[in-house]
Amino acid sequence: MNATAPSRSGAPRPGTTPVGLGGPHPVLDVVIPVYNEEADLEPCIRRLRAHLAERAGYPYRITVADNASTDKTLAVAGELAREFPEVEVRHLDEKGRGRALQAVWSVSDAAVLAYMDVDLSTDLAALDPLVAPLLSGHSDVAIGSRLARGARVVRGPKREFISRCYNLLLRGTLAARFSDAQCGFKAIRADVARALLPHVRDTGWFFDTELLVLAQRAGLRIHEVPVDWVDDPDSSVDLVATATADLKGIARVTRATFTGEIPVHRLRAQLGREPIGVQAPGVSPSLVKQLVRFAAVGVASTVAYLLLFLLLRTMVGAQAANFTALLVTAIANTAVNRRVTFGVRGRAGAGRHQFEGLIVFGLGLALTSGSLALLNHTTHPGLALETTVLVLANLAATVLRFLLLRGWVFNPRRTAVEESS
Repeated sequence: MNATAPSRSGAPRPGTTPVGLGGPHPVLDVVIPVYNEEADLEPCIRRLRAHLAERAGYPYRITVADNASTDKTLAVAGELAREFPEVEVRHLDEKGRGRALQAVWSVSDAAVLAYMDVDLSTDLAALDPLVAPLLSGHSDVAIGSRLARGARVVRGPKREFISRCYNLLLRGTLAARFSDAQCGFKAIRADVARALLPHVRDTGWFFDTELLVLAQRAGLRIHEVPVDWVDDPDSSVDLVATATADLKGIARVTRATFTGEIPVHRLRAQLGREPIGVQAPGVSPSLVKQLVRFAAVGVASTVAYLLLFLLLRTMVGAQAANFTALLVTAIANTAVNRRVTFGVRGRAGAGRHQFEGLIVFGLGLALTSGSLALLNHTTHPGLALETTVLVLANLAATVLRFLLLRGWVFNPRRTAVEESS
């Protein structure tokens, strides 16, 4: 694949063009967000500048983002800016790491935007591997990870436990595929950031997580760099307040995902990250995703079916209970699969889909009812055996249902004709 893969418009996709290392503007802008860090700021900037002066073969900038400090932090930053032409200072009247990054990154003229914590807990040896895939156009976002294989970390058991629990929570609630959301060592392509930043609402510690989740859902490539990281015992981070804010952020992003407030499809189109088209005749790249989503819907439908059947079985006969439970869940199953599994939206073809879904329901009914009739004809089953047979028959009907929905009801060719008419 070419490094400058085109979008549907024919123009190079944002993030895929290699960054030119010459020119009047900085290639890399490293932001150091600070709040009352008068003691740590000067050694941090001197060490970072020395590292970049030795290792970076391109123009760079170090931006100190002062978050309404009340000590001498701003004065120290000003002295460093006067001493070093590569250092700039941005003062904000309000606190918040996310607010600082949003403010600086939104107006920066650098091609790659990065940030790191003022305590430099992360070894600077990881900076080159962090930035390199963004400069080449291979990746869109890069993060330092304390949990990736190869990372070396020194920190207490309490913070280790909290960090791992938080990332497990992100995987369970937001389906995050990155390993470490909160390591203060990240970089992003500026052309990609311009598309994502307007949709990131958090101004505090959850900013990182929200940006990464948005990048993942927009189909962007997130590069992870194992880091050497030593905990700062003097860190002023309030773990309880941060955890509470993170939980609220997770709830907000989850809600925004279901309501459509996050424009995932529009961002994918804007960034040229739509699903890859068919590359081999007769092989659909979406088959695996469709199977996973169909299985999830199927499990929910089976549970709902069983609950309805067991509830109705006490009031009506087994056949009537089976028919009613299967009919209700079949209608709901078709509607959910239409949108979630096969990605069909809008009203076009909805009536046909439900009609043909009912035909598929009829086949499932014949299979389950036939199994029930055969069971009662050959023996006198109890409720447990009756339920077991129905579950097995329903699973078989589910396989048949997927094949018919995919190949007939929601066949992409038929759906495309309906949407264009």
